[in-house]
Amino acid sequence: MRINQENFANEAEKVINELLELQRNNKNDKDSKILTTSKIRNLLAMNVDIYNELMNYDKEELTPEQIGRIQYLKTRMLYEAGRDKPVKNFVIKAHLDKFIDEIDGKKSNYILFSRYMEALVAYRKFLGGRDE
Repeated sequence: MRINQENFANEAEKVINELLELQRNNKNDKDSKILTTSKIRNLLAMNVDIYNELMNYDKEELTPEQIGRIQYLKTRMLYEAGRDKPVKNFVIKAHLDKFIDEIDGKKSNYILFSRYMEALVAYRKFLGGRDE
């Protein structure tokens, strides 16, 4: 994975800074606005149920059911991205669909992905300030 335990927070910060820069450079383009904190929290909320389940799961290899839930998470993320251009910009810039594929049935990779999602939310709130 392009993200790892040592860089996931820094990568999240870069993504949010790039999206904020896109917004600053295209002030009059509503499609260039950064996604709202509520939208990004909704994406994170989809992730939380799976994360909580996996924290109580004692094996590294995920079950087919758990992998299916992760694939459904990807599907929902892409659906939301298709409905809202700022969400699409976010999913593409953050490489969320690619990182979900790189989980590759491993608990540790999913936990890393979840922490990356949390870092994205944190940096959106910290660097982005209030929603417009």
